[in-house]
Amino acid sequence: MSLFPNYMRQEVTFVKGDGALLWDDTGKTYLDFGSGIGVTNLGHCHPKMTNALLEQANHLWHVSNLFPIPLQIEVADMLCEYSGLGAAFFCNSGAEANEAAIKLARKWANEVKEISNPEIITFEGSFHGRTLATLTATGQNKVKTGFDPLPQGFRTTSLQNIRALKQMTNPQTAGILLELVQGEGGVQPASFAFMHDLADWCQEKDILLMVDEVQTGIGRTGEIFAFQHYGIQPDVVTVAKGLGNGFPIGAMIAKDKLKPVMGPGTHGTTFGGNPLAMAVAKAVLTEINKHGLLQEAKKKGAFLLDRLTEELANFSISEDIRGLGLMVGIKLTKPVLPIIESLLKNGLVTLPAGEKVLRLLPPLVVTFDQIEQAVSLIKAVLTSTSMKVHLG
Repeated sequence: MSLFPNYMRQEVTFVKGDGALLWDDTGKTYLDFGSGIGVTNLGHCHPKMTNALLEQANHLWHVSNLFPIPLQIEVADMLCEYSGLGAAFFCNSGAEANEAAIKLARKWANEVKEISNPEIITFEGSFHGRTLATLTATGQNKVKTGFDPLPQGFRTTSLQNIRALKQMTNPQTAGILLELVQGEGGVQPASFAFMHDLADWCQEKDILLMVDEVQTGIGRTGEIFAFQHYGIQPDVVTVAKGLGNGFPIGAMIAKDKLKPVMGPGTHGTTFGGNPLAMAVAKAVLTEINKHGLLQEAKKKGAFLLDRLTEELANFSISEDIRGLGLMVGIKLTKPVLPIIESLLKNGLVTLPAGEKVLRLLPPLVVTFDQIEQAVSLIKAVLTSTSMKVHLG
């Protein structure tokens, strides 16, 4: 095979999708509670996104950002309206969006605050991407192995510990970057108290509060942005995944005060914000606000948490069940990968979040019956696993 072996792939090949369902090349049907790692928030092959992409494909695929792209303005206006922020930059992925946020914070610190060696504080267990800067920002050593020398300018502390954060802050601190629910780090939501203390601290010290919503954004938690659950206003927000529902796109959104920092020539991308991506993103943002979809997602997320809690209450293999909206993690007492493989064989697609957390990211269009089906499959597999552990 002429591919680098950098992915551990399952032995299933999917060839078709519809809503929360997938089919493999043998015709077997699966419930998709992975959503392509939190990407297809509106389900596979949504007709509104499909039609938007096909219509745009018949008109214009690509022009460079040296020319106006009217759809960029429309999508930027929508993102700013929904987020309460003032300006958007478009790219192709979450890592690129976070890279743009890091550059923005550094340039703002250099030029506005006159900080010669600006630093960004991140948190243990976080995940911000695979570029050299974003993997350095990531609070997990496993993604950094073998990539030395890493860029300077990042410091990492523990989530939920405002005292440790304040102690780490110094005159060089330009920004604080975090996920409101750590995805790869075990589906760990930040506490409300911590986030309010953090927001107050950033305002007091004139530090940029930068929220990575690559996985939590665009409806995943039952709000368009997860920060809206917390009643805070970040300075910078990054999104990707759900914004394109499967089409590659990323975006950085920031407050008006930061707009002048990124003037002509400071940052760019060849493909970012092209007409195809913008047509899909506009359709996604239009659809996400229709038909009570976000309210339904909240109800479905609460239902999923409740049903898992009820059905797994007496399982010693299950230590904790947590999450926000349709982003749920089950912390286990044993490695999760064999359980994911068993669930896949039984027709349920799930994800790991670290070594011992089963991550569930169903699309917002999942039905209550499909949630019940998934909970039953998880219970059956964990029952089987518990019996094997008990029998030795």
